[in-house]
Amino acid sequence: MKKLLIQADMHTHTLASSHAFSTITENAKYAADIGLKAIAMTDHTNVMPDSPHIWHFRNAKRVLPNELFGVKIIKGAEVNIADYSGALDIKSSDVDWLEWVVISYHSHYFQNFKPADPRTVTDGYIKAIEDPRVDMIGHPTAIKFPVDWARLVPAAKEAGVLLELNESSIKTGKSPAPVVREMLSLCKKYSCPICVDTDAHFWSVIGSTPECERAIEEAEFPRELIANADFENIRSRILKKRPDCGI
Repeated sequence: MKKLLIQADMHTHTLASSHAFSTITENAKYAADIGLKAIAMTDHTNVMPDSPHIWHFRNAKRVLPNELFGVKIIKGAEVNIADYSGALDIKSSDVDWLEWVVISYHSHYFQNFKPADPRTVTDGYIKAIEDPRVDMIGHPTAIKFPVDWARLVPAAKEAGVLLELNESSIKTGKSPAPVVREMLSLCKKYSCPICVDTDAHFWSVIGSTPECERAIEEAEFPRELIANADFENIRSRILKKRPDCGI
């Protein structure tokens, strides 16, 4: 079995987001087979056209076990940043149901979308991470939302929010190599931790991060700054914010 870079894949989708194709059981079973210790279930929230009802997120904490096949199941969501003011697309009270909060920009909810300037995009990110319940910024290297890394990286570090290196975003060309290199360079400079994830929409890609690994190697990025290379690191981050979380 190939040694994995990560012990926890903290950005995965189930068929509750209907552009994904696997159940949480299928995802967890495969994660167990390849030796992962945890997966975060992070389906899309309200604004996305195929997002599940908010009850999906509320009920996950009540219904789903904390572990399947020996793999910890983190009940989270990929919450949309609804506009450049940093507003989120679900109520604050609903965020409280989540064990892991990924925030992301998606062009789908911007009418007549056109890329904004890096200052505007970065202002939105920085405002959004003022919410102490936010754990990670999802695919911040996406070219449709250009970033001022010299501002965002120190702000993320100060807020204790992880920046994501997203396998799917690199593989599909949404995150060009120069942008990925710039993020890793600044994260390395400021000792800002990142999270390496698949953004899996089907079970067979969970835990597989070859493009991310290549970028990390080329950047000579330190392993100790990859937060989910050690699940205990992720676990301690979650419990610091949510001491009653059963992980």
